[in-house]
Amino acid sequence: METATLQYLRGDATAPQGKGVKVIAHVCNDLGGWGKGFVLALSRRWAEPEAAYRRWHRDRARNDFGLGAVQLVQVERYVWVANMVGQRGIRTGRSTGAPVRYEAIATALAALAEEALLLGASVHMPRIGCGLAGGRWDRVEPLVTSRLVDRGVPVTVYDVD
Repeated sequence: METATLQYLRGDATAPQGKGVKVIAHVCNDLGGWGKGFVLALSRRWAEPEAAYRRWHRDRARNDFGLGAVQLVQVERYVWVANMVGQRGIRTGRSTGAPVRYEAIATALAALAEEALLLGASVHMPRIGCGLAGGRWDRVEPLVTSRLVDRGVPVTVYDVD
């Protein structure tokens, strides 16, 4: 089995490069809010991830919605979106500290690895948890490496031009 790699590309994570099944991973908040950041690019391309996330949050008393949970949504024959809950709340004018939750991202990435391996998929993402969630890539990258790449899941990280 070939070794999985972590590679960086300039481009749009909603238009993942390469062959085969692809999962676009991103971080959501635990409030059911979808309206800023990378999710807007997802919603411009497909309606399903936002609709599924909002249903998942609305029905949270009867499902696994919460920090560390992952929801996979198929958007094309070979493309899935992974809604990963890795952010506690959202940043407001009054808030202190970043809403990112590294432990939740680690848990979600581990669950995502299982799904990606079952699908035979590569994972594609922006620098998750580092935009509105306020995280630092030097803390997220090792999680991506240990939970996905070291388990045999190839990952591509996209930096917008």
